Parts: sequence; structure tokens; C-alpha cells
Amino acid sequence: MVKKWQIRETDEEKINEISKKYKINKLLATILVNRKITEEKQLQKFLKPTRKDFYDPFLMPDMEKAIDKIIEAINKKQKIIIYGDYDADGITSLTVLKSFLKDININVDTYIPNRLQEGYGLNKPAIKKIADEKYDLMITVDCGISGIEEIEYANSLGLKTIITDHHEVGETLPNAIAVVDAKRKDNKYPCRDLAGVGVVFKVIQGLSIKLGLKEESYLKYLDIVSVGTISDIVPLVDENRVIAKLGLMLVNQTKNLGLKSLLISSGYKQIDSTTISFGVAPRINACGRMGHAEEALKLFLSNNINEVTYLTKKLNEYNTKRQEIEKNIYEEALTQINEKHLDKNDTIVVAGENWHHGVIGIVASKITELYFKPSILLCYEEDLAKGSGRSIPGFDLYEALTKCSESIYKFGGHSMAIGITINKDKFEEFSKKIEKIAQEEHIQDILPILDIEGKINLNDINKETVKTIKELEPFGEGNKTPIFVFKNLKIDSIRALSEGKHLKLTLKDGNIIISAIGFNMGSLAEEYKIGDKIDVAGILEINTFNGEDNIQINIKDLMKAI
Repeated sequence: MVKKWQIRETDEEKINEISKKYKINKLLATILVNRKITEEKQLQKFLKPTRKDFYDPFLMPDMEKAIDKIIEAINKKQKIIIYGDYDADGITSLTVLKSFLKDININVDTYIPNRLQEGYGLNKPAIKKIADEKYDLMITVDCGISGIEEIEYANSLGLKTIITDHHEVGETLPNAIAVVDAKRKDNKYPCRDLAGVGVVFKVIQGLSIKLGLKEESYLKYLDIVSVGTISDIVPLVDENRVIAKLGLMLVNQTKNLGLKSLLISSGYKQIDSTTISFGVAPRINACGRMGHAEEALKLFLSNNINEVTYLTKKLNEYNTKRQEIEKNIYEEALTQINEKHLDKNDTIVVAGENWHHGVIGIVASKITELYFKPSILLCYEEDLAKGSGRSIPGFDLYEALTKCSESIYKFGGHSMAIGITINKDKFEEFSKKIEKIAQEEHIQDILPILDIEGKINLNDINKETVKTIKELEPFGEGNKTPIFVFKNLKIDSIRALSEGKHLKLTLKDGNIIISAIGFNMGSLAEEYKIGDKIDVAGILEINTFNGEDNIQINIKDLMKAI
């Protein structure tokens, strides 16, 4: 796939100034300057954040109202329930708020809607059940901002509600006692992009301040807060970075038995954002996807080692089952794409029987990533086809659906991800319409962009220099792992690994030789040969093998040198 290399213009004067002033190497200074982190306070907060870098929680809309109502409910010994989402952000949100309240001797209950039976967010049958069980106060976490009708229904049943959420806000706010969401139009809170668990963290911080508790009473939950924050793929900048960086330090020594057990079972030797994103988050999310979110919550709340061991085993089983289902749907989708030559289209729309609702969105993401085209996967259920879609940067999938809404039963989402239901007999009509819209918007002209920090020479780097890149962790959305370009390298050796799947090279620049690995690039071993001169875009990393550290380029793209 052809990629557009977008190489940043480097400010050499500023880089040299930062490098000299703060005694950091040029490679690190280049990245910091590119990310506009040049002032002393910015550098300090980015590289070495402290607890003093958290914002005042009462700057958030309705925070004061929410805290006052929770304290009132506590003092009146009212019956409280927390209503949360079934993904990793929701599970960690529930864990943090319930655990904090339990620590101050307040027992509250929890409710998680079943993804397969109830779907996302608030629903009236659940609210009826909660009201019938005589709860006085319902606190939502990681959901609720779109529940206008549901909150009115709760009000009609005498159930008071506090909403804490982080999703986009509509024109009208739900009529709750308090709506705590930094995406409100009247928001003055400095960090708008907190995860749901980040908002909950601000709630327990606010409660601690109002109740006169020590800072440790809320800071000790940063391990769980960081897991939810990293898992939810929010931008890891500003306060999210403070949460993630400080939180990962606690994850390394976590006292939460469930988290510790999950970390061990994931098999990752090093605890960083990658471990959370690919080791921990999928196991939590698998519970929700398979309809067993309660078991993930139990794992994080349990202090019984036998129960923790059992639940960890269950989470691993759900994740394995999820992977099997995902693989089967993916292979069936690819077969359809190949048979119908859908890869020649500007959009890919496929449907199948018995495709699992909890997994179909992941497969849509993989199809979009493979072909760099918007994709929609649908599952036939009687007369309907329900599914998920994913898009590419530059094509607003939600907006596209509004242009062919007459062919759709219902849909929701945003520019990059949507949920959709159509009538089964409208499948062909819908497929043609969405394809026509994509063609009219010249989607074929959109190329995947590789954002590159700058050009670098092999003689400018060494192992210690490369290791300092770790100071920029945790990496994630908004703080991507830096990619550099290496020009005019000579192929010294080249071969395919893992039955042709991956590419392994040694590259030469003068007398300097460096190893390089290209995952899922094995086919390029047939296109290039020893002696070819190439330009490489990749990530610098330290590869440890047999106890020895060596610099390696993790290739993201390559081309013949011009």
C-alpha cells in the first residue's frame, strides 16, 4: 500500500537550544520541539509529572453539585447504585468509584447493561428495575450523556441521577441533578479529553477535598485509572498523560489482585502502555463483548486470591473465544471481498449469518486497516442486518450515512465509527448508495499518512540515545511513538521470517550496520535484493536477544532510494 510520508520541518536552532539548555540529547530534543514542548514548565510536566499537575476538579461543570449530592446521600444513608458501561473504561470507572466509597465505609451497588441483550448506555427496563429496588440515587459512569428520555423516565419514578461521562454532548443536557462532562459547551475545565474513568477520578478527588481526606485516598487508584485511560484510546497529553505516567508507576507495584493477575497472565515482561493496550484491555473488553462484563468487575474488586485466579482464567477464556470468533468472521469477510472483488470498490460492505455483535466492530477495524477503505460489516438477523462500520481519516462515515438515510433503519456514531441497522432487503441498495457517495468525494485520492519526526543518520545515534526515547512514554493517541526516516541505506542482507510473514534485514550506511524488522512485510523480500539502496521510515528501538542489547529499526514503510 502506497503511503504518504509527511516529514516535519525541523527547527534546528530551537532543537540545539533545548538540547543545550536542558542537557538532553538531540534526538529527544527534536521530538519535544516537534510536539511544541519547549518551555521549562511544559518539559517538566511532560517528562516528570507530579501530583501537583492535576487540575482543580471543581472547575468541571456541575462537579460541586455532584459532590454535594453524593455527600447528602451518604449522610442520609440513601441507597446508591452506580450504572456503568461494559468496556474497559466503564469497568475501571465502576471499580474506582465503588472501591473509593467502600474505603470510606459506604457500600454501593453496581449495574452493567448486558451488551448483547441491552446494548450501550441507559435503558428504561434497567431503570425500572433499579427504581423498583428502591434506590434513591443512580450515578452513571462512562455513559448517560445521551440518555435524555431515560433520565426523564428515572425522574418520573422518583430516582435521582448524577451523570458522569466523557462523550460528546448533544444540544440538550439530560435533566439530571448534575451532569459532569468536560465536553459540555459551558465547560471551563482545562482538559476536555478525559476518559470516563478520568472523570470518575476527578469525582473522587473532589469528594476527598470536600470530606477532608488525605491525597492518598484518591491517588492510590491511579493504577486502575491509568488502565482505563490507556484502554479507551484518549489522547495521552495534558492531564491524561499525568494520569497515565503516574498511574503506570503504580501499576508496576499494584496492590489490586485482579490487575496483578491479569498482568501476569498477559505474558508481557515490561509494564508500559503497550502492555495495557494489547495485554490487559483486550481481556477486560472480551468480557463485555461476550456478555460477561460483571466478571471483569468482580476480578478488580476481589480480595480473594482463589476467586481472582478463577476469574483471570475466565477472562483469558473469553478473550481466546473472542479471538476465535473474530478470526472466523474476518476470514469469511475476506472470502466475500475476494469473490466479489470488493477491494476494487471505494467502500467495502459485507454481511454474513451468525456474526457475533460483540466482535463485528473489531473485524471492521481490521478490514479498514488492511485495505485503507471505509468498511461496514453486517450480521443478518431475520429481516434485519445489524453491524458496525469504520472509516479512514478524511472521510466522514457518519455524514455519508445521513446522505443515504432512506436506505437505513437506524444508525449512530461519529465520523470514524458507526453502528447501523438496515432492512435485509435494502442491502444492495444501501451498498450502492454508500459506494456512490464515496466516489463523489474522491475517496480514492486519500492516502494513508505516515507522520515522521525528521531525517536521521545512523552515526548520530547510539544505544543510550535510543533508550532516552522511553522518557516520552506512555505512547498512544496524541503522543505517538516517534518515526524517523533513514536515507540511502544499502541492503546488506534480506530474508523473510515466519513462513514469509515478516521481513528481516541488515542495513548499511558506510561502516555502520543496523538490524531492521518489518512486521507483515515478508512479501517485500521478493521485491528487494542485497545491494539495493533504500529509504526507510521506522521506529528506533532496543532489541534484546540472548542478554545483548542492539539498536533495531522497526520498519513502518520503505522505498527505493531516489
